[in-house]
Amino acid sequence: MEKAGLLRLWHLPDVDLVTSDYAVKEAIANLPDPEQRNRLETLLQSITVTPHSEASSNLPSGIHLPAKDAPIFHAAMTGGATILLTGDVTHFGRFFGKTVAGVRILLPADFLREHQN
Repeated sequence: MEKAGLLRLWHLPDVDLVTSDYAVKEAIANLPDPEQRNRLETLLQSITVTPHSEASSNLPSGIHLPAKDAPIFHAAMTGGATILLTGDVTHFGRFFGKTVAGVRILLPADFLREHQN
């Protein structure tokens, strides 16, 4: 798994990786293998993790997301992120490539293609 494409994110210059503790909990809950969870814990050491806000249901007009996804967008929006990377095509797909409330929403692969050396 060391060659996974997403690992390239950790090596991009001028990119600060940020996530929320809510997203971390979701990711850990979705990793069945203890080795995967350990790898994630190691990667998280070089990421800024922001606290989850109870106000996460306050989304901009026109943004309707399921209750489990609203905190993801809210954290990006209030945390000052300029880009939200997500593979959730079902709930975020209609926003891919668009900037909403100052946050551009992209698939990780699209972001990495834009930042090829």
